Amino acid sequence: MTVITPGMVLLTFLVFCRIGACLMLMPGFGSARIPVQVRVFLAVAVTLALAPLIVPPLEGDIAKATVPTVVQLIASETLIGAMIGVMARIFFLALQFMGTAVTMLSGFGGQADSPIEESEPAPAVATLFTLTATVLLFSLGLHIEVMKALLASYSVLSMTDLFNPQFALSKVADSASDSFNLIAQLMAPFLAYSLIINFLFGVLNKLTPIIPVYFISPPFVMMGGILLLYFTFKEVLTLFLSAFQMFLANG
Repeated sequence: MTVITPGMVLLTFLVFCRIGACLMLMPGFGSARIPVQVRVFLAVAVTLALAPLIVPPLEGDIAKATVPTVVQLIASETLIGAMIGVMARIFFLALQFMGTAVTMLSGFGGQADSPIEESEPAPAVATLFTLTATVLLFSLGLHIEVMKALLASYSVLSMTDLFNPQFALSKVADSASDSFNLIAQLMAPFLAYSLIINFLFGVLNKLTPIIPVYFISPPFVMMGGILLLYFTFKEVLTLFLSAFQMFLANG
């Protein structure tokens, strides 16, 4: 029979601070479409599932902690969890940026559609990318990788090591750099398509100044953009989710 001590309760609450802050910002888990109560219950459930693996090795270090130290630990664990969640959120923000850029490069227009996955309106293509990626995150079992990443974070950032702003800033900057480099590569076909098609229609406009080529070109530009999206959509999401899985495993 396991005896529940005050130290175990305190350590479990500290685990909840890290996991709860992470899940509130993690893509999918922290969606505005999920009620706050459900997210809190989910954070509690994950905490109780992982606490037996985290709490016992640390019980001796926190047993004699003073009140100011406990307050520092609560703030530190919350900030560490938020840092992990923000790093993962940056990947999906980069994907949303790609969807918005593809909308403009393919001639779909910048008109925002009704919000679905996020709380703010976004172009339909951006919503298609982010919503599909979120569904695949759960369908492919990457949410389990999120739990593994949270568990592995204690080997890198122990509970006794307080939050280091410089280290957190460098990790967030690396995550932003990696994610937007990935998105720049995935967006390259649409950028090349936009440059080529607009250049060709510009040349055609010079050759036939009498015909209003500008008003004729949008349907053809949109058709080409839709075809390009159709042929690259699967590969874009496959490469994106592979990079996100690698981030969870090594980030």
